[in-house]
Amino acid sequence: MIDNFVINVGRQLGSGGREISAELAKRLGIAYYDKELLNVASEESGLSKEFFEKADEQASQPLAGNLFGLRFPFSGNAALNTMNYLSNDALFQMQSDAIRKLASEKSCLFIGRCADYILRDNPRCVNIFISASLPFRVERISRIENISATKAEEKINHVEKRRAEFYNYYSNKRWGAAESYHLCIDSSMLGIAKTTDFIEEFVKARLGL
Repeated sequence: MIDNFVINVGRQLGSGGREISAELAKRLGIAYYDKELLNVASEESGLSKEFFEKADEQASQPLAGNLFGLRFPFSGNAALNTMNYLSNDALFQMQSDAIRKLASEKSCLFIGRCADYILRDNPRCVNIFISASLPFRVERISRIENISATKAEEKINHVEKRRAEFYNYYSNKRWGAAESYHLCIDSSMLGIAKTTDFIEEFVKARLGL
């Protein structure tokens, strides 16, 4: 419907992006999709969720080498042809179709997965990137996951390298670069709660809600 709108959120690990996004979607009364999107893509395509989990936010690579190691390649009764070949590109296309379908049906908030690029022609989109200082992120990951600061920083570096490669590959833009978004905000400046308040006001002003 014409009144539908979409919020797309990119985030640095440990910035509180998921927590902020979930609260924002709740306040605005709209659907929230993070990992939930993998279930939708699985249902729409007829492929097992395991395929999408394996390829989630990872740049192109063939899955054929590991294809037959998956226990349930299809979610329904479709037979697996021995010539079948799946790549992250193919799964990205299926996930993109699911994102477009959901956005056409209702107002949504999507986390990551290049949703801002996939929905670039949607006039009712707000694209946001949530960052935070490294000490802030290391402290949060260390506390939430009960791991050392060293392990937390290693995880941050690994996850963000993967996210950047994924976004840059599929969007031809730069992950985290200001020109790729309508709003970039550092959650360590205001804290999680006040950052959520700020983004809510920005979204309402941008969309005239």
